Amino acid sequence: MLRAEEVEDEETLAALLEASRSPQGRAALSDALADTLHLLPASTHRLLLLRLRLLRNLLAGDELNQSTFVLLSGPAAVASSALSSPSSSPDVARAALQALGNAALAGEHHRAAVWEALFPGPLQELAGVREKGVLDPLCMVIDTCCSGEGGRGRVEELCHEELGLPILVEIVTTAWQAGHDEEWLEWLLFKICVEEQKFESLFAALCSVNDAKHNDGDEGKIEFNSKHAYLLGKLSKCLANQPKEVSVSNTFALDIFNAQKHAAEIVDFTCQVKSPLPTGHPGIDVLGYSMVLLKDICAWESPPSDTQAPVNSLIQTGLVKHLITYLRELEPPSIIRKSMAKGQGDHGPALTTAKVCPYIGFRRDVVAVIANCLHRSKNVQDEVRQLDGIILLLQQCVVDEENPYLREWGLFAVKNLLDENEENQKEVSELKMQEPVITPEIADIGLRVEIDKETGHPKLVNN
Repeated sequence: MLRAEEVEDEETLAALLEASRSPQGRAALSDALADTLHLLPASTHRLLLLRLRLLRNLLAGDELNQSTFVLLSGPAAVASSALSSPSSSPDVARAALQALGNAALAGEHHRAAVWEALFPGPLQELAGVREKGVLDPLCMVIDTCCSGEGGRGRVEELCHEELGLPILVEIVTTAWQAGHDEEWLEWLLFKICVEEQKFESLFAALCSVNDAKHNDGDEGKIEFNSKHAYLLGKLSKCLANQPKEVSVSNTFALDIFNAQKHAAEIVDFTCQVKSPLPTGHPGIDVLGYSMVLLKDICAWESPPSDTQAPVNSLIQTGLVKHLITYLRELEPPSIIRKSMAKGQGDHGPALTTAKVCPYIGFRRDVVAVIANCLHRSKNVQDEVRQLDGIILLLQQCVVDEENPYLREWGLFAVKNLLDENEENQKEVSELKMQEPVITPEIADIGLRVEIDKETGHPKLVNN
């Protein structure tokens, strides 16, 4: 039961909270800030929560209150209050972080004070609170502190192997377990992994002792876990939603390519999970999300003179050859397999040696990356022809229930393959193909199918 003075305090704090919702109220209550800070340590749980919420409101855009808060060592007092019982009282931790976030928005001096009060121990402890409501303001505070004049130095601290990376690992773990989907988390992860080029460090840190299992005794082949897949999924979502607002470095692009190649070495291509991403199988999800990231990275249009663009670095590292090999090793699309099986009859060879798509949409994603690499790139167009990949791409211009939108990506790939490339146009016009490879959709990109009078087989010719 509450004591009379506690009831009175609650009523008073409730009135102050209501008044602090407006800019005029916050300005009028500036004298209450010092008293509120002074009373934090001795507050009961309920009064502590109300006082932290009052501080949060008082610090929302009021420069005088924000400066007074730092002058009175408010960040340290609030951080200490947040750690009094973070796991059993996530509401207290949330209110404390919201107050610190509002203070950090005031400028570099305030960000430095908030960071000093939180890094590293309090941040790691708060990141370990497996609650959505705590994680969002935590990410907001970190993201704000890692911006501006001193932001780069704090990012370096956050990526420090012993001090900072454990915090980020806790954040990813909490987000994965709690099903977090707020934008602050995506912005923070994108800043760390893409803008600051720390993806490789964080990705490696997500391997726990139990995850460090080698595959078939092959040294260095570490199995992926669900946190790896979650991180890549978040980065993929952020890159897809904000392609014009961010800059991708060559380092990040190559790190994603390396993750994709590693996943391809681990995934069993003899079994298919009948699911799109995410499948719930970490290795498959890492393979898929890294492929989707490569698709978006390669979709950016850079000036022709920009030889250091991420897509050019990927192409120079062998991305196109790598993907053409994937397509060649995969069994044909389902519609072609059915037609081949029908033509072979009961005595034809069984299609059992080819690899299968490990998840629904894998073939489409491979074709999409190739299509984006081909866009306005004479070098890639010629490379595909030299790899005998033209007919392989033509085979992808079909409807496939296992790969939604495969036809559309296949047609886009062929269009880019032939665009202003006379050698490729000539080779396609001279092709003679079996019916399963040819589809009416080919006409949409300036070609038509005719029957060769001598062989009776269909062939492609220019319109």
